[in-house]
Amino acid sequence: MLLGPPASGKGTQGKRLAESLGLGYLSTGAVLREQVENQTELGKTAAPILARGHYLPDDLMCRILADWLAKQPGGWVLDGFPRSLPQAVFLDEWLSQRGLAIDCALSLEVPFDVLLERISQRVECPDCRWTGQIRQLRDGKHCPVCGQVAQSRADDSEENFRKRHHEFEKLTLPVITHYRDQNRLFACDATAPQDEVAAKILAHFINPS
Repeated sequence: MLLGPPASGKGTQGKRLAESLGLGYLSTGAVLREQVENQTELGKTAAPILARGHYLPDDLMCRILADWLAKQPGGWVLDGFPRSLPQAVFLDEWLSQRGLAIDCALSLEVPFDVLLERISQRVECPDCRWTGQIRQLRDGKHCPVCGQVAQSRADDSEENFRKRHHEFEKLTLPVITHYRDQNRLFACDATAPQDEVAAKILAHFINPS
């Protein structure tokens, strides 16, 4: 699982790690944004909460996660879960009941000022859900993966980011401590270029110290 503040690179690194190791990949953020855009019942419930820069209630997120995990035939990478200690405890218990456990919790560490700059430049493809920076777009406009027109995310205002970062400090830092206490945490400096960060993460799994 990938833990870290908003704009720390969880989506980018999570997808790359899953592809490199042949694992399933879940981005709870992408799932929720898609539900909101499609105006599903979940989306209608989530929209006002996300608009305020808050996380969804634990019980709702745990139901989403359990439903997805139950359908996976093998290993997986989680991006955006667990975001609170109750979610981490739920995941630990869900896995334990099935004789499973996580291999590693990755904590992506990036200073606040760098995160704020990333947020101001972040765009997402509404089609394939690629997320990146404006400078990575083709002709400054099109997704480098599928060619669709990318755009800023609706929840990426500075005010919203500051709220989400506060939520991260309040709710997710205890999760990081939780997995550090279990000796399952790998803290990674995520300020380097994406390829360097991806190589460092992959090396941890291929040749763990």
